[in-house]
Amino acid sequence: MSTRLPGLLALIAVLAATTSVTAQQPREADAATVAAQQAVLKSLPFADRADFEDARAGFIATLPDAHIESGGPRPAWSMKPYAFLEAREAPATVNPSLWRQAQLNTIHGLFKVTDGIYQVRGFDIANMTLVEGATGVIDPLLTTEAARAALELYYRHRPRKPVTVVIYSHSHADHFGGVKGVTSEADVAAGRTKILAPQGFSEHAVAENIIAGNAMSRRAQFQFGSLLAPGPRGQVDAGLGKNVSRGTFSLIAPTDSITQTMETRSIDGVEIVFQLTPGTEAPAEMNMYFPHQRVLDMAENTTHTLHNLYTIRGAEVRDGRLWSRYISDALDAFGARSDVLIAQHHWPTRGTERVQAYLKRQRDLYKFVHDQSVRLLNQGYTPNEIAETLRLPSTLANDWSARDYYGTLSHNSKAVYQKYLGWYDANPAHLNELPPVEAARKYVEYMGGAQAVLERAREDFKRGNYRWVASVVTHVVYADPANREARALAADAFEQLGYQAEAGTWRNAYLYGAQELRQGVTKLPAVTTLTPDALKAVPLDLYFDFLGVRLNGTRADGKRFVLNWNFTDTRQRYVLNLENAALTYTVDRQAADADASLTLTRDVLAAITLRQTTFPEAVKTGAIQLKGSPDRLVEFLGLFDNFEPMFEVVEPRPAR
Repeated sequence: MSTRLPGLLALIAVLAATTSVTAQQPREADAATVAAQQAVLKSLPFADRADFEDARAGFIATLPDAHIESGGPRPAWSMKPYAFLEAREAPATVNPSLWRQAQLNTIHGLFKVTDGIYQVRGFDIANMTLVEGATGVIDPLLTTEAARAALELYYRHRPRKPVTVVIYSHSHADHFGGVKGVTSEADVAAGRTKILAPQGFSEHAVAENIIAGNAMSRRAQFQFGSLLAPGPRGQVDAGLGKNVSRGTFSLIAPTDSITQTMETRSIDGVEIVFQLTPGTEAPAEMNMYFPHQRVLDMAENTTHTLHNLYTIRGAEVRDGRLWSRYISDALDAFGARSDVLIAQHHWPTRGTERVQAYLKRQRDLYKFVHDQSVRLLNQGYTPNEIAETLRLPSTLANDWSARDYYGTLSHNSKAVYQKYLGWYDANPAHLNELPPVEAARKYVEYMGGAQAVLERAREDFKRGNYRWVASVVTHVVYADPANREARALAADAFEQLGYQAEAGTWRNAYLYGAQELRQGVTKLPAVTTLTPDALKAVPLDLYFDFLGVRLNGTRADGKRFVLNWNFTDTRQRYVLNLENAALTYTVDRQAADADASLTLTRDVLAAITLRQTTFPEAVKTGAIQLKGSPDRLVEFLGLFDNFEPMFEVVEPRPAR
């Protein structure tokens, strides 16, 4: 949900509905890649094993291979496919720094943080934190299967007290989607379980980027490597965690919200100070401090990686300056009073001095990326030039928690540029460039034809110039997507770039791009990006906004429609107006000159959205009462596109 609602929900559905893609045999690492990996080994302090000690501290128990069944053909979660990471040394096909992070992310089970606070880690991409009064759950993972297994593991080793409160730390789906694995709507409705979240959670958890959800869903496959086979030449990690669990997504709306920063509450006898941090890693997020236990929970605002100011699956740019400010506030308020720092990803940091030092580095990391990117853009540097120029200071570059495992210095610096100046670099040559296919054909023509490009590109490939090869051969692919030589060479270049990448997200994107160049776009069954739980929380305003982006402007040109909508259960009324190929709406109105008027409930609208029925069928059965012209309604409904979930990414889109 949130920026992840469409992307992750569709990704979960894809994973649940498909089997692994059979890939052509990937190549081995080339000499240039081997040399690049050796350079990494020499440049970073691999003898430092403190993170491994922290990650294993407090271990109580786990499930064998963290294996969790889903009830379907594939498990909801399992570490078994990652057994290859038991090898101490990284193979040449994996960046040694990423290999280290991937090993840390395989450590799984129930861990004691301190008296009364426990975590289940490695059962999903996120952590579940359990706080003992009765039982309080912070962030019930992404799916109900993973959440249920995590809670049951906890109960096997701690008192089986009822879950009386569930806290959502922020509005991303991997931190609330498993809520029905730890409680039920009945318990919440009866007041036996409270759901607590930061102010703005409901709006952002459902609304943020639903409108661009189809594109995010497709791009998320590249970021997480969901259709790559795990292995030394495939998916090894996502940087923030191993991967996302597969299974059932759920949502129960909060019953209460934190509205004031530094608000203190006593929940089941446990005192918690809540620090609101809106606009950082999520639009609605909060840190939590436990004064009696001297534990600081930084949610997802500090993790053991440089996080994303821009996530490559697509999202609004985040504010590095603001992010740094909130970390600084947490340091000032809680740093000297914390014995342990935890987060909702990765492992704890222990010891007051280490906690403070870690927070200072994280604070300075995001401020450095922001300020230095702005300094360079103010000197006229373009996004690519900033990314090539910027380097972390040595004090941060040698800190494992500042490395490029999830976000990267490269794409985060470009995000800062985008935040302030947008996509245009001020060079008029880039103001109105040719579209990709037409430009590619001209480039290839100017370079002497496809064969000449490929011959020169092969020479550059031998020299290890993979970035250039990937760029230039992509022009041949776009000029002629049927050119098998070009596709193969581009795939080979992507593959070597993936092997060298320190970021799990970049590795996944490169290797999945290589796979699609070799095999074509995987054919998957259609999936919806919404579930019944999510639809309950979607405001009707957002529903009609999303309907507007599905309107085919060409087909709608010259059309005019006015439709009344009357929802009997929520007592909401809308007028939809289509003219000038734009769909707008008015709230709390009904139009006297409407072409048709529909009376229905939200449940009926949800059933139509989930493709359990159609508008004509609902009218026929009486679920929708229609006044006016049925033909006009049918004509109106024919003006909307259904998005293709598996559109082309590494090759041109065919005319549809």
